[in-house]
Amino acid sequence: MPPLSGQVALVTGASRGVGKGIALGLGEAGATVYVTGRTEQAGQAAVALPGTIHETAAEVTRLGGRGMAVRCDHTDDEQVRALFDRIQTEPGRLDILVNNVWGGYEHFNDGTEFWNEKGFWTAPLSRWDKSFQAGVRAHYVAGVLAAPLMIAQGGGLIVNISFFAAQRDDRGVAYAAAKAADDRMASAMAHELRPHNVAAVSLYPGLVRTEGVLKAGDFFDLSNSESPQFLGRVIAALAADPRRMDKSGQVLVAAAVALEYGVTDVDGKQPRPITVDEA
Repeated sequence: MPPLSGQVALVTGASRGVGKGIALGLGEAGATVYVTGRTEQAGQAAVALPGTIHETAAEVTRLGGRGMAVRCDHTDDEQVRALFDRIQTEPGRLDILVNNVWGGYEHFNDGTEFWNEKGFWTAPLSRWDKSFQAGVRAHYVAGVLAAPLMIAQGGGLIVNISFFAAQRDDRGVAYAAAKAADDRMASAMAHELRPHNVAAVSLYPGLVRTEGVLKAGDFFDLSNSESPQFLGRVIAALAADPRRMDKSGQVLVAAAVALEYGVTDVDGKQPRPITVDEA
């Protein structure tokens, strides 16, 4: 039996990229996966990249899970509440929440511009607002709404997708501050949720072969990169670990967790964990 058979997951921001890969990794482990995003039809995305929530959900089902596509703008609290109401009504449980949705760097995904601004004073003020509203705040709201479901059922796992930028000074002020906030959020949530057997962690991917990264492949050395689905496999292994509470409150590097659990990528390779200096 697949390790997550009977479990329900929510992956936010999963039309494409890391979120889509996470949904696929959880799907192949047998989970029912609610997939959220704003893109329902090809060509409607805010970025010039392929992918829709319906395509992701269909692939989840093809891999052995059950994909459920729900259009949701995570900057709209009413839409988010409606999403959680639906989860409470349909499966009646939520075992895994992956806070992946993010905002503020859409223009970096067009394959032409990668962190070209020279100083935070040259960046639009909207960068800060989007990073916190569509990123940090969206993760907080989802956590607030997920916690009662997980507490009632006696356990669960919340994963904030973060990055090494939280620990670096050269990745943009807004981006670094927002990712650091995500890390602290997971730690503080873990403290309050520990008595209820609900784990909360921050998870750092390495260099992920998303559609945007592949489109701008000339900018990157992909020799030690990860598929988006690798992240999902790592989260599935963590969710299935009966001792996952031991890791609650920590910042985890996905490739290091993969080594611990014996998780390999879709191509059979074992990505090497990178360090803060390499990120």
